Amino acid sequence: MTRQGRAGVAVDALAPTSGKENAAYPWDSFDPEVYVKNNYTELRDDDRRILQIVRDYFAGALDPARPVETGVDVGAGANLYPMLTMLPFCRKVVLWEYGRSNVAWLQREIKSWSRRWEAFWAVLRTRRAYREVDPDQLLPERVVVRWGNIFHLRPRQFDLGTMFFVAESISEQRREFQTAVRRFIGALRPGAPFAAAFMQDSSGYYVGPIPFPAVAVSKRDVKELLEPLADDVSIFPVRSEKPLRDGYHGMILALGKAGRAKS
Repeated sequence: MTRQGRAGVAVDALAPTSGKENAAYPWDSFDPEVYVKNNYTELRDDDRRILQIVRDYFAGALDPARPVETGVDVGAGANLYPMLTMLPFCRKVVLWEYGRSNVAWLQREIKSWSRRWEAFWAVLRTRRAYREVDPDQLLPERVVVRWGNIFHLRPRQFDLGTMFFVAESISEQRREFQTAVRRFIGALRPGAPFAAAFMQDSSGYYVGPIPFPAVAVSKRDVKELLEPLADDVSIFPVRSEKPLRDGYHGMILALGKAGRAKS
């Protein structure tokens, strides 16, 4: 959901440093149009790599002929590609989002998705599971938008999950980052596959003129947090030859399955 800083501004110099909690930020003022323009006007090499890894993981772990009941993209924001990775494998996909402006954007987008996402879908459809479905048809049929707080997710309700650039980008409090990850994994049924992406060592970001928070996390932080909660955890560092902005050091992708007797 949240990864882009204000163009031309050194985020590590300007990002808030007061240690504010999630509730202190104006999430309803998050501008999805600015965010999409800054992040998804074109398909970046790091997003392409994330798509490839998640595509192959889900296609290997799931059968579109026997779709799971419900998938979830937690903190969907103004980004459709995590949902697209789940689309062939779920009877329903819930886009769980807190910002009111992002909720409205998502509701419009699933009715008629912007053609910018076709480049992302082209990466996915190199696998048969994706080639055999039509997003134009399935988005309105299978995808629903729900307003909700990540900290209020009920346990063990989803069969597949994604959470991209969310837990580390909603607070300056490390405990809230950790709680957000635990809530995400805890919302999945035992054995449910998941993919989670994080900005590495992020110092904060802007959407338009508004600063938003971050917790600086490393590959080790993500691994140590997930391993007690999940099974078969794999961690992938993802870097770009052309960084998205100042104030971060790449991306971290985590794959795994919700633990059977954990979280």
